[in-house]
Amino acid sequence: MESVRLIWDEVFTHYDFGPTHPLAPVRLELTTVLCREFGLLDHAGVRVVGAEPAPDEVLAGVHTPGYLRAVHAASVPGHHPPPGWGLGTDDVPVFPGMHEASARVAAGTREVALAVWNREAEHGVNYTGGLHHAMPANASGFCVYNDVAIGIRALLDAGAARVAYVDVDVHHGDGVERIFWNDDRVLTISLHETGRVLFPGTGFPQDVGGPDAAGMAVNVAFPPGTGDPGWLRAFHAVVPPLLRAFRPQILVSQHGCDSHALDPLAHMALSVDGQRASYQAIHDLSHELCEGRWVATGGGGYEVVQVVPRAWAHLVGISVHAPVDPAAELPASWREYVRGRTGRPAPVHMTDGRSGEYRSWATGHDPQDPVDRAVMATRRAVFPEHGLDPWAD
Repeated sequence: MESVRLIWDEVFTHYDFGPTHPLAPVRLELTTVLCREFGLLDHAGVRVVGAEPAPDEVLAGVHTPGYLRAVHAASVPGHHPPPGWGLGTDDVPVFPGMHEASARVAAGTREVALAVWNREAEHGVNYTGGLHHAMPANASGFCVYNDVAIGIRALLDAGAARVAYVDVDVHHGDGVERIFWNDDRVLTISLHETGRVLFPGTGFPQDVGGPDAAGMAVNVAFPPGTGDPGWLRAFHAVVPPLLRAFRPQILVSQHGCDSHALDPLAHMALSVDGQRASYQAIHDLSHELCEGRWVATGGGGYEVVQVVPRAWAHLVGISVHAPVDPAAELPASWREYVRGRTGRPAPVHMTDGRSGEYRSWATGHDPQDPVDRAVMATRRAVFPEHGLDPWAD
């Protein structure tokens, strides 16, 4: 069995909305080069594969036929996007080959999900994916096809009875939540900046799932400015107890790193060290609960030099069981590559100098603390549905 199956090919950079769009494909290139410089892709048991675009019948497991026709039409050079599908907006401008590029990302996540489920690989990684905002019948938030939902659908079709999804992107994982809103086989947990100030304006504690899946949608909505200690405290107060109660057979995660203090599209204050700590915790939970079955995807992240490559190199290192020392210096060759490719100076170390420490929920909660209030709102809303006491340690 492979230790990790990882999706990469330069063709994935063709998912490209243009030179002024925040979702710059160079972030994927810089991540891959950094992983190679650290030797992460050369470890025994690591297999790097590409993917051909998913056929429409696979995409139709999540997206409507009308939407698929609209994406196909909008992908033809010179064609204007048909109205009503979320295409041709500032967030999702159309580009030639959009369908093929988007379907390839979806196929990549589906590929690694099935490889993990079928025990061909212990972990699967697709940092080109994590396009969690796409809805069944419309594009949204830089996302055309919802590769995460397509991967989860493949797992359900393959016989999975309990799939857990953990989303640490700064934006609410609304598309995945909506697609599985009333499916009690899928537990979705999203930890994000509150929708009161940030796109997509959803994901509140009272949003707990449909009538046949009460408690299966979980939302932690953070106040702006939350940093590592508060964010990690909330993560550990919500995610491990719910996963242990649900007992997933496989864990799927989305690792948007736009919660970083330097990200230009949000208002949170995490460091690369805090993000790395969450990746390690999710990995460890997969071994505790799922016999190591873990599928990790990328997501948002718009500080493409200082943050994304370091964060996702940590993610890959953890997945291949060769974590990169936070104190490690970034290779000089990579820093030179970054300057030549972007004209910007690269970071020097894999750390932001933070500890990743947090105060355990077992110490009690502070009703005057806005993060603690957010955590308690979530625990009160969903813990009883899983037989858990919201007030217990």
